[in-house]
Amino acid sequence: MSFLPIRVSTLRGDQAIDFDTYVKINEKQILYLRKGDSFEGPRLKRLKGKKLKKMYIMENDEGLYRNYLTKNIEMAYDPKSEKSVQTRSEIIQGLQQSNAEAVIEDVDNAEAYQKAKDECARFVDFLIREDEALVHIIGQENLDKNLAHHGVTVATLATAIAKRLGTVDPRQIHILSLGALIHDIEHFYTALDVARPRSAFTPVEAKVYQTHPTDGARRLSEKRHMDPQVVKIIAQHEEQIDGKGFPVGLQENQLDPLAQIVSSANALDRLITFENVPRNSSVKKLMINHVGSYPLSHIQILGDIVG
Repeated sequence: MSFLPIRVSTLRGDQAIDFDTYVKINEKQILYLRKGDSFEGPRLKRLKGKKLKKMYIMENDEGLYRNYLTKNIEMAYDPKSEKSVQTRSEIIQGLQQSNAEAVIEDVDNAEAYQKAKDECARFVDFLIREDEALVHIIGQENLDKNLAHHGVTVATLATAIAKRLGTVDPRQIHILSLGALIHDIEHFYTALDVARPRSAFTPVEAKVYQTHPTDGARRLSEKRHMDPQVVKIIAQHEEQIDGKGFPVGLQENQLDPLAQIVSSANALDRLITFENVPRNSSVKKLMINHVGSYPLSHIQILGDIVG
């Protein structure tokens, strides 16, 4: 039998699958979930805990898988859907994670980038329309400390900040969301384990970490299909308004406003996801440890969101 890989992040919600799914163990395909079941609740949590990025389906089931995706996506974005906002949010979070993975893993793929860009527009519109969705998306714990999942959370927080600051230009918010989604792209191309506190880095690792914004921006700037402002967001997402960020140490008046938003959102989710700071004390820790590093308005908004 021939098998095709599929992204685990696309398997969300309570829709029953019409195909069997497999995991590869020691070069053998082992049946994981039979058609008729669904990926939700404890089953999805266990799957995330295994840190699997890909599963497999039989090659002749590809059409069934694509139908599953289309049905799931359209249902999730349908404002008249009978499904709960929580279920729809879980599906959309998975879709965005899959789009991030596709771009991060193949920066030459202009089609994957354009798809991610188009879906970011739908994602932003969903967040703006459905107030409840924000809590459900950021509330999905990043159990495997997945880089793309982190990107979705940062994009969600950044969109919320922009909305509350009164940003009204749809294109600006769409670009903001896309830049946030793939802001850590360079980590995919280094051997550095970033899914841990920065205090655990060796001096050599810290040096590698501090170059990832510049290296990531350089990698993407060479691609004609990339938006210049997305590249700028990536280059500046670790900068701080007090000039104590990196890689350049830019001051507030030198920073792109969208990059400032992504920087604030990224700082918070790094504390929660990689520094193991409890969610309910993360904003307080951000304010105490980095006073003056991020705009107070951003921190106040993040405090309202996270609680």
